[in-house]
Amino acid sequence: MASVWVLQHVKAEPPGILAEVLRFAGAATRLVRIFRQEPIPPSLADAAGLVIMGGPMGVYEQARYPFLADEMRLIEQALGAGKPVLGVCLGSQLLAAALGVPVRRGLRKEIGWHRVSLTAAAATDPLWAGVESSFMGYHWHGDVFELPRGATALAASELTPCQAFRYDRSAYGLLFHMEVTAPIVTAMVAAFADELADCGLDGNAILERMPDHLPPLQAIGRAVFARWVRFVTEGSAP
Repeated sequence: MASVWVLQHVKAEPPGILAEVLRFAGAATRLVRIFRQEPIPPSLADAAGLVIMGGPMGVYEQARYPFLADEMRLIEQALGAGKPVLGVCLGSQLLAAALGVPVRRGLRKEIGWHRVSLTAAAATDPLWAGVESSFMGYHWHGDVFELPRGATALAASELTPCQAFRYDRSAYGLLFHMEVTAPIVTAMVAAFADELADCGLDGNAILERMPDHLPPLQAIGRAVFARWVRFVTEGSAP
């Protein structure tokens, strides 16, 4: 079976429960650890799908992080070939940029537990149909983007109008995180402690709220990710 390629930018942001869902579905994966200087393949070749995870770098920092341009080329190849794409946080920003939308710094950073509200279009979306219309999401981003032309808006938060979108049949961008586990949240709080301090945020408060908010978010994440993986394993909409 052709594998799903997963691009991981930093150690603290692995695919988490998405990796679990891929394994459960029997989908082979190829993990590219960019933080270990593993090279990004020049083309998708026979990859079955593409996943791009989060990271602290910005789409507009390609001079500093040349691999971002390489990732955008892979995204463009996947879109052109109609292969499933899933972008999480930075990954959603790269997907939006590949679709021609500028990515910019938001008015302020959105970090921690904040409510996500689904749009009316999500009620009939192949991934989001049947999911409760409002839930507590986990966020860690400072950059934002407008809805790409031709895309469908799927979710928003009080601070960020475009939290999730679908383009074409099987390309999805999620600005918030549903892949996180307790160790991942803990690792992010530790890895990005300086950022929290700069924003005047308390990492312990994020961790204290985790037992209440993480389990229901993971349940939603598993359901949504499982539907996306079916694009890969079955080659058809869920």
